[in-house]
Amino acid sequence: MSTPLAMARSARWRRRVAAGGIALAATATGGVSAAPASCGTLTWGIETEPTTLNPQLNGQAKAELILRASFESLLARKPDGTYVPWLATGYTVSPDGKTLTFALRDGVKFTDGQPLDAAAVAKNFLEVRDPSYCAGSSYCGIASRLAGARAVDARTVQLTLNEPYVPFLSFAAGLKLISPAAYASPQLKSGGREVAGTGPFILTAWRKGQEADFVRNPDYKWPPATTTHQGTAYLDRVVYRFLPESSVRTGALLSGQADVIEGISGNDATLLEKQPDLRYLHALNTGSPYSLYLNVAYGPTQDVRVRRALLQAFDLDTLVAAIYRGKRTRAWGITSPVDPLYDRSIEHSYGNNPKLANALLDEAGWTGRDTGGYRTKDGRRLSIDVVQAIATVRDQRDVLLQGLQAQARQRLGVELKIRYVDAGTYADVRKTGKFGAIPNSNTDTDGIDTENHYLPIDRGGVINYSRTADPRLLAWLNEAAQTRDDAARERIYARLQHTVIVDEAYAIPLYQPEDEIAASTRVRGLAFRSFKQMPEAPYDVCLDSR
Repeated sequence: MSTPLAMARSARWRRRVAAGGIALAATATGGVSAAPASCGTLTWGIETEPTTLNPQLNGQAKAELILRASFESLLARKPDGTYVPWLATGYTVSPDGKTLTFALRDGVKFTDGQPLDAAAVAKNFLEVRDPSYCAGSSYCGIASRLAGARAVDARTVQLTLNEPYVPFLSFAAGLKLISPAAYASPQLKSGGREVAGTGPFILTAWRKGQEADFVRNPDYKWPPATTTHQGTAYLDRVVYRFLPESSVRTGALLSGQADVIEGISGNDATLLEKQPDLRYLHALNTGSPYSLYLNVAYGPTQDVRVRRALLQAFDLDTLVAAIYRGKRTRAWGITSPVDPLYDRSIEHSYGNNPKLANALLDEAGWTGRDTGGYRTKDGRRLSIDVVQAIATVRDQRDVLLQGLQAQARQRLGVELKIRYVDAGTYADVRKTGKFGAIPNSNTDTDGIDTENHYLPIDRGGVINYSRTADPRLLAWLNEAAQTRDDAARERIYARLQHTVIVDEAYAIPLYQPEDEIAASTRVRGLAFRSFKQMPEAPYDVCLDSR
């Protein structure tokens, strides 16, 4: 039975989804009701190749598309954020909020033959809190809150926290589980066939730079309540082809070399929407927008006046519309506009005010000019080192950064020096803290995305690129994490959002990531995940014969 609070949350969520202009994919309801004899092979052109096929070490939102085929979690979520059974049949939270108990589904096994029992689940949670394993993963911070995990019996696992922490349910429900045997495998860090999941498809080959191949799991019979059928997947095989160039993906779809593609540029979206034999679908992601996080502990951005100048300077409405041809949403806050914690009052409260921005830089003492036209102070150019990880360059983000670079020079006389770096260099830069800004986005929900970015680095801020240690943020985030009152949490996050963006300019929100899918009309059952709104695994998908 729904409580008044649950119904209120659901209503708030529906309003936010409607206001966000989301176009959700139709599911297979009424289309595929019984499994056909065979639905063949689906070829899916994707933008981003995973750096690892271990779902617990993955830091790329786009890789979720592939990982979802093989790896599953304890609970699934409905569009309003409420939980439904999956690998667990139910859960309880103790009155003090420190103990979570999950009842596991019977008969589930990993594709390497290992049973999914309470001991296997407990091992997963204990491993992801080990810094030697989770280093570099966003799991490290939140998993450190776990005091212990134990098997009460074969079908019951109990998680105990050091202190009450409301978002832990979101983390525990969504952790992708791997076979306990995987932790002793040499493939653990990279992923591979020895890192087994429980999902509807089994990895058979990963040809780096080319494709990842999956076949149907013949033993699968435990989908979540959010799917539209039971039993094995309809498809015999799924081939994910790595096609990083948007034009190549579009060409593959139009020529029939791919049945589905994702990661569609604004130009190509306009083209594909006009094709009578194709469908175009899109949905905003949850989590934090793609934002430029400004380092408060190094270089010119230590001065809040410089940060505020950058926040006020850019004409992002025009820039985002021009680059994405009107197919992306300009961002304003610390989380997605489809998130219940988003506060719309921040919209249009800053930005596109170069007069104010220049006055702030003058006040900060950057009043000189060099031969290149850039501002100077004490003989030094006002230059900000922007470090972008190559692994997360997608969706024309390089073009967007170039647009910011041009506006910073033309409007302010500020140099943005953009560096694209590999994973090793990126880790070193983050460790040393010697950078001016890092752009990033994140899809975690329930405030976890905000904590990851704004808690102090040594208190769980695993992707705190602004390197802020603002004690107000720590106090507010701790307060929000310990209350079960949704309205109170929303008020706290509204105050925090205004402080982080408008007052302190720790970050400049740029645009809200979304997922786009274009597919042949032969493909039935495509859907976005009902809560995070990322492409769902093709469990319900069927490919009609020609």
